[in-house]
Amino acid sequence: MKWPTDVTLIRHGQSAYNALRKAKARDADWIAFKAAHEKDIGSSESRRLAEIVMEKFALGVSDYETPLTDKGIRQAQLTGKGFRERNTRLPDVVFYSPYKRTENTLARLIDGWPALATVKAVADDRIREQEHGLSLLYNDWRVFQVFHPEQKKLRDLLGPYWYQFPQGESVSQVRDRVRSELGMLIREYAEKSVLFVTHHLTILSFRADVERLTPEEFILLDEKEKPINCGVTRYAGDPAKGKNGKLVLSCYNEKLY
Repeated sequence: MKWPTDVTLIRHGQSAYNALRKAKARDADWIAFKAAHEKDIGSSESRRLAEIVMEKFALGVSDYETPLTDKGIRQAQLTGKGFRERNTRLPDVVFYSPYKRTENTLARLIDGWPALATVKAVADDRIREQEHGLSLLYNDWRVFQVFHPEQKKLRDLLGPYWYQFPQGESVSQVRDRVRSELGMLIREYAEKSVLFVTHHLTILSFRADVERLTPEEFILLDEKEKPINCGVTRYAGDPAKGKNGKLVLSCYNEKLY
């Protein structure tokens, strides 16, 4: 079989940004800003509120440096423990995004599954988070649109799959770089067990590439079934399917904590 025996993908644990999004959803200024944004992003009220929430919800670190929360650390430790208690076979290799939250998730997985420390681990920037470019300076894409209304028009025209953030990436470009991972798996890891520690959009891209999802199916999956923090997605290699075997989804968003 040309494919690995199994491929497991784990999203990082809760990050400081994930926690911030939950806090924003309960905040009166943020709720008022969202309403103003939806009504008229060009209004003085939208701009006033945008300036408030941009300052109020600034993390103060880059996307690359965004850390795990205490909850995220615990999620990763318990996920590692879950693998250990199941007597899960150790992977032959671990690939992880070099972002701090994914690197730290792997370290905390090892806390719960110490044997994982013996496995070769490789930082691979092809499975990093989507590059959001200029919008990162505004701490939220909605705020970014208030100050750059032409970007909302462009996103509305192209749709969320094809729209590319200035100095950043589109969803389709993330999917392209994740697709290159599939070629590597065939070339170097046939009949091997592989683990990825990565981000939500790269997990969806892997699913889309393996399952040949359309752009519309990709966006629907992102809207309805986002990968959860430390959620486990697994593919098993089936040598009886396809000309040279096939990866078949065996679980998605499984929670071990």
